[in-house]
Amino acid sequence: MSRHAPYADPGAPDVRSPWRYLWWLVKMQRWRVLAGAWWGSLWMCGLIVPPYLIERAIKDGLRGGDRAALVWWCSALVVVAALLALLGVARHRTMTLVRTDASLRTAQVVVRHVTQLGGVVRRKLSTGELTYLQNGDTARIAHALTSTGPGVGAVIAYGVTAVLLVRISPLVAVVVLLGVPVLAVVTGPVLSRLHAVETGYRHSQGELSARAGDIVAGLRVLSGIGGKPAFEERFRVKSREVLRDGYRVSRWLSWVQALTWGLPTLFLAVVTWIAARMVVTGAISIEEMVAVYLYVTTLIVPVSFFMEGADAIPRALVSARRVIDLLRLRPDDGDGDASALDVKSGVLTVVVSANATAAREAVERLPGQVVVADNDDYLFAGTVREAVSVAEHDDAELERAVWAAAAVDVVEALPDGLDSRLEPKGRNVSGGQRQRLRLVRALLSEPEVLVLVEPTSALDAVTEAAVAQRVKQARLGRTTVVVSSSPLWAGQADQTVYLEESR
Repeated sequence: MSRHAPYADPGAPDVRSPWRYLWWLVKMQRWRVLAGAWWGSLWMCGLIVPPYLIERAIKDGLRGGDRAALVWWCSALVVVAALLALLGVARHRTMTLVRTDASLRTAQVVVRHVTQLGGVVRRKLSTGELTYLQNGDTARIAHALTSTGPGVGAVIAYGVTAVLLVRISPLVAVVVLLGVPVLAVVTGPVLSRLHAVETGYRHSQGELSARAGDIVAGLRVLSGIGGKPAFEERFRVKSREVLRDGYRVSRWLSWVQALTWGLPTLFLAVVTWIAARMVVTGAISIEEMVAVYLYVTTLIVPVSFFMEGADAIPRALVSARRVIDLLRLRPDDGDGDASALDVKSGVLTVVVSANATAAREAVERLPGQVVVADNDDYLFAGTVREAVSVAEHDDAELERAVWAAAAVDVVEALPDGLDSRLEPKGRNVSGGQRQRLRLVRALLSEPEVLVLVEPTSALDAVTEAAVAQRVKQARLGRTTVVVSSSPLWAGQADQTVYLEESR
């Protein structure tokens, strides 16, 4: 297992369908899922034991007048309660591990695939959509795996309770067996409507997040052209739409929660009424009526899990669909007409083009483990060391990368060197300094293929020449592609490619 990720290899996900993806998550931790089903079944079935013990305490102890029997059954009830607490802890702990595994595994396969896709992700998904996929969708998929533990236990407990009720009254047992399907039929349409409005709300949130990111990124431009009021009004309109969608989700969610708790209670009331009528007619005894009430009260727990699963699984399938749609994307899925580059392995290639977009699309189609370092890539807040070194690198590696990027003077000018603080996007350093720090980060990633897009556009000629020479030296024997029209880079190139009209 890697120090930097949950798994050195999270596995190859099954992307043929959402169901198959969820089943892949189950198979990847089959023994843990089986343990969750085991603990969940013991816990659920154990909930049925106290009603039986209470029935015997009433029948043998209270109505039979046997104090020793009353003490015996009450003591057994205390022991069972303690065991149920331990089983509940084991079940909850195991299912927490199941959910965490599913969440981290999904996040890892998504991040791994996104890094392989490069710029295809930018063209296919907005920042908001990708953020929600990594947060909301991943959480929903993980939550649905609860059905593999308590869900299985709920089914078993439901059947066991029905068998015990047959011993008391076949009529009551039939009512209980038919009750859950009726609840599913009643709640199904409401759940479907909730999922529909949630899908719309999620889409609106993604659009709003993307628009907010665009406004923040282009704030200086908007101020210069006087476009802030117009964009602000558009953002307000979109915010109101998202707010309305959120109210719709809340409204339908309140109905689902009301049905989730209200219908089982109504179900309990109906069964209790039937049992009370049977006591009046002498069909069952009072202690049997108490047992029926307690059995059905206990059934509220598995019934709630049934309804929770009916809500969680469809949501997870929708989220799994979005995940596998992303995982099905390939580096050659771009929308542009740019042709893929034929780049020689192990050399420095300089791509020259009047159309920067076409050049970027062309290099993003390069096969293999490609890292594309763009001129406007984000610099994260934190120390300089943290901003340029995503993995763990020693001081010698950092020093070599800083020298290759001609950033020694940048680091020395900062008050605490590599331990100096960077503001978000590197706002407390100049444009040329930010560019060289991005280059340090790209060099430290040490990919199979490194693509640098206009890496020295903000530098003076002397510094640019030093960077071109040092980068070639630092990447000697590895494939490096530089998109630049500068003759200083062309002078260092082993291969030069000219793009004209995407050809």
